[in-house]
Parts: sequence; C-alpha cells; structure tokens
Amino acid sequence: MSGHRIFAAVYDRMAAPVESKLLGPRRARMLSGVTGRVLDVGAGTGVNLDHLRNAEQVVLTEPDPAMRAKLERKLGRAHAPVVQVSDAAAEDLPFDDDSFDAVVFTLVLCTVVDPARALAEARRVLRPEGSLYVLEHVRGEGAQATWQDRVTPVWKRLGAGCHPNRDTRTAVERAGFTFTEVENLQAGPRWIPASPLLQGTAHPTG
Repeated sequence: MSGHRIFAAVYDRMAAPVESKLLGPRRARMLSGVTGRVLDVGAGTGVNLDHLRNAEQVVLTEPDPAMRAKLERKLGRAHAPVVQVSDAAAEDLPFDDDSFDAVVFTLVLCTVVDPARALAEARRVLRPEGSLYVLEHVRGEGAQATWQDRVTPVWKRLGAGCHPNRDTRTAVERAGFTFTEVENLQAGPRWIPASPLLQGTAHPTG
C-alpha cells in the first residue's frame, strides 16, 4: 500500500485531544443536521461519519490509499443508510453536475494540490440550492501569516501535504460561493501554524 502510511497510522491518535475538546463538537454542530445526498471530500480516516446523522446518502472521497483503508474500517459506524467510498481526487470528481445537496470540506483544502479547482468541482456537483460546509485551518494575519509562510515547506512534508498558509475564505468566495455563516478562531497558540480556523456554511452565488 502506498500513500502516507505513517501519517495515516498515527492520525486518529494524534488528533484525538483536539477532536475531543474542539473539533469534534464543531463537526457535530455543523454536520448533524445535514440531510439529503452528501459528499465528504477528502474524508481521511472517516472522522465525519459519526456526525453525519441525518443524511440519506454519504459519498466519501479519499485518494490516499492508506487513509482510505482506515476509513473503510469505520463504515459500520455510519448513520446514513447508503454509504459509498471513492478514490477520486478533489480536483477531479467523477459525479454529475448538480448531484449533491451538500458538500463538506474538513481539514482537507490545506492538502489538495489545486484548491481553486477542488472548489470549482464542488460548485459543479452541488445543487443550486445546496450548501457547502467548511471547517479548515487557514492563513492567519500579520506576523502569524509570515511565520506560516516560513514553516510551510517543512510543515507540508511532515503533515501529508498540509499548507498552513492558505487563504481558504478568499478561495471559497472566488469559486462562486457566498458565506451565510462564518467564524474565525484560534485553536491554539499563535506559534502553532495550523491554529487559525475557519468554520462556515456557504451557498452558490447567484
């Protein structure tokens, strides 16, 4: 098996404290009421499965085989009656236009090769009345942003391609979405490159 095997092996254990105290409750509030056909892009080890409690169908994409193997072992925990796993990359989704009621990005837009293309694909497959749900760590401001720029070359090698300095809110809006709910917060000390977080709900513009 190729992919980020070591990162996948330790991810759940490494993330457990922050999931318990911060991210898990936020995922639950954001996702528990989502209904219809849901696309979870870059689903990783399947952390969102516990929180998508009211969806009729969940499609999880994860191109990394090591992460996908852990995800597939968690499918029994899914609440949705229909669950599908795909190895598709975020930038090339093999789904029809306007085919999902909701698209979810949680801690994945930092790792994709081309965030603009991934978001364009999300807009394409999302129904006009659908919702985009985002929980991402993002670029900070001032000295924090400068620090993120400096550590990104090392950080992305250690973190399976994670870029902590991406301006994700601007990328979402440029892709043709309008935020109807949005929150920015610090998830930890400012010296931690991945500490600024963006949580929001957006809809296709127009």
